[in-house]
Amino acid sequence: MSPPPVDFFEASLGTSDSAVSSVLRKEFVRQEEGVELIASENIVSRAVLEAASCVLTNKYAEGYIGRRYYGGCEPSDDIERLAIERVTRLFNCPFANVQPHSGAQANQAVFFALLRPGDTYLSLALDEGGHLSHGAPVNISGKWFNPIHYGLDKTSQRIDYDALASLAAEHKPKLILAGGSAYPRIIDFARIGSIAKDCGAYFMVDMAHIAGLVAGKVHPSPLEHADVVTSTTHKTLRSARGGLILSKDEGIGKKINSSVFPGLQGGPLMHLIAAKAVGFGEALRPEFADYARAIIDNAQCLAQTLLSGGYRLVSGGTDTHLVLVDLSAKQINGKDSEESLERAAITCNKNSIPQDLQPPQTTSGIRLGVPAVTTRGMGLAEIGFIGEQIVKVLDGLASHGSAGNGDIEKEVRADIIKLCKRFPLYRHL
Repeated sequence: MSPPPVDFFEASLGTSDSAVSSVLRKEFVRQEEGVELIASENIVSRAVLEAASCVLTNKYAEGYIGRRYYGGCEPSDDIERLAIERVTRLFNCPFANVQPHSGAQANQAVFFALLRPGDTYLSLALDEGGHLSHGAPVNISGKWFNPIHYGLDKTSQRIDYDALASLAAEHKPKLILAGGSAYPRIIDFARIGSIAKDCGAYFMVDMAHIAGLVAGKVHPSPLEHADVVTSTTHKTLRSARGGLILSKDEGIGKKINSSVFPGLQGGPLMHLIAAKAVGFGEALRPEFADYARAIIDNAQCLAQTLLSGGYRLVSGGTDTHLVLVDLSAKQINGKDSEESLERAAITCNKNSIPQDLQPPQTTSGIRLGVPAVTTRGMGLAEIGFIGEQIVKVLDGLASHGSAGNGDIEKEVRADIIKLCKRFPLYRHL
């Protein structure tokens, strides 16, 4: 067989596959011209992008450092060692597994390590701010185990810790899980940890949404109280897409390693572990704390702007990077609001609110988050302006309906694109 043509190694994506290149260009324009307010998304550095597409994508490295099942893994060992060293220093924690492909797989790995099929655990209900992988009936976490869900106090819309303690005393769970995807308030990790200790349960925290805030020391760390902590690496932490598991317990760490490989995964994605290492290194820099503080300030500014515009927020505000908007009093739903805002170059997601009367495909709320716009350098003035544009679009939707809101959407879209031009993304993609 003859060697591959030189173009195989040298031709750019634009030259070799114009169809894919065209779609990626379209996505780049969407990101650069629009305001990204999906709370679980962020924008990585060019360095993270480069690492994520590095030559390690060619390498299989099943196993762990010094114990691989393939040859040629010394550079892979070096990269994984670097990622572990950085992230354990970042969170002041002796154990880390950086191999999970996602936050959901990190959660699966903890369940596989610490629970058996049918075991009972407590977690925040999905429709009150929890996450799909915390026991939803359609997810493996709800099919293979026995989740009992705690919820929010109906008045404050914050976690009802007394009810949680009662459920723990009644059901004697093997594990209590804290964390969620749409809970805008600080969780009392110390109190839940105490409840877990009283009933002999493991205490697990999924800090996927708040990991960057914890790293930046603007949010309490769960590692002081939890037996095991999972996270994604790409939300507020602003590293490559993937998962992460931390623990201060060496015995739990050994179980986690066996659970990730060979329990759930084969070869780790070494190019993404390299990109994670780059992101962890960035989060160790002093300026990352400034970024984390700016996220909190921007989220609170957005919350206040929406409240001033007549919109109700679940729990009345936020302590974190996100706000959950209750649209029910405006007689509009989350699906229509998401679509109308997207036409106005503002991206968010529909989201259920506590005691939502709408189905999950429709919802009575939208979730808004500020990590990505904060990364772009937008501050209080820009966030206030964005909040006002959101109010304008939603008010138009409430008054005119989806079919009649086009003029407002076009006006806001033009203003948003103009704003975004002041905060460009990667200059040479």
